[in-house]
Amino acid sequence: MKISIETEVNASLDIVWSAWVTPEDITEWNFATEEWGCPRAEIELKVGGKFNYRMEAKDGSMGFDFDGRFTKVSPKDSIHFELEDNRVVTVQFVETSNGVRVIEAFDAEDENSTEQQKQGWQCILNNFKKHVESKSN
Repeated sequence: MKISIETEVNASLDIVWSAWVTPEDITEWNFATEEWGCPRAEIELKVGGKFNYRMEAKDGSMGFDFDGRFTKVSPKDSIHFELEDNRVVTVQFVETSNGVRVIEAFDAEDENSTEQQKQGWQCILNNFKKHVESKSN
């Protein structure tokens, strides 16, 4: 089952794209709640390239690596990747009159409910929007 989320970011495509693919930016937005963080982001943005984003609770109680491999990269248009558990994710960047719509579609996993997954990924996408808009204003 595919889950789709989106947001519209009030910034230029160049700024949005850069914030999505730059490790220093990724560590600033790639977490669902303020209790979590992303202390490390490694990314090799090319087909076959890998990425690893370390996600950790700020109190040190838990953490995990979010990693995978890029299967298609169209700069400033879309990124396709496969996670370590073979789930497929697509991220599209669509210019609008107000900025950029970021649309993320991903295969659901079996551990959490569809609604929990959608909410968690949407919270991260909302953090991305907040991060980019605070940088560009």
